[in-house]
Amino acid sequence: MLTIKKLAVLGAAFLFPLPALSLAGARVPDAIAAAGDTPVAMLHAEGAQIYHCEADPKGKLAWQFREPIATLLMNGKTIGRHYAGPSWELADGSRIVGRVVASAPGTTPRDVPWLKLEATSQPVTGRLAGATVIQRINTKGGVAGGHCGPNGALSSVPYSADYVFLKKHG
Repeated sequence: MLTIKKLAVLGAAFLFPLPALSLAGARVPDAIAAAGDTPVAMLHAEGAQIYHCEADPKGKLAWQFREPIATLLMNGKTIGRHYAGPSWELADGSRIVGRVVASAPGTTPRDVPWLKLEATSQPVTGRLAGATVIQRINTKGGVAGGHCGPNGALSSVPYSADYVFLKKHG
């Protein structure tokens, strides 16, 4: 049962959000660590992982990842979007594209993996300028499940994650 004290604490959390970089509280697995790199930004994503139903090499229908579609938030405000590429584009004009170089399992089987991505394109200006590595952490949801069919069908699976953008130290 919620008490007035609990409601006050909950309300304060929404009125006075913690700085975005403090959200990374979870321990990052060694497989996706970026030792010595410096955080440039941390953004929260809310959206969906999109899958399409396709036959595997043995002819069995299975969900295949297609693309992410998410809103990027900082301190509760929308500041950009995340989409196929994978790409992250902010309202300040900065845009970065990444390529997966490592992964670690999500917290539960229903959570998409935590990732380490290498930037393949980088903005010169804006919040993401200088970022060379992206980590996807604190994932919730996003794994396709259930019946796949008919061939070509789409499935949108809600997910959330935090994306940490890092640059080489020095």
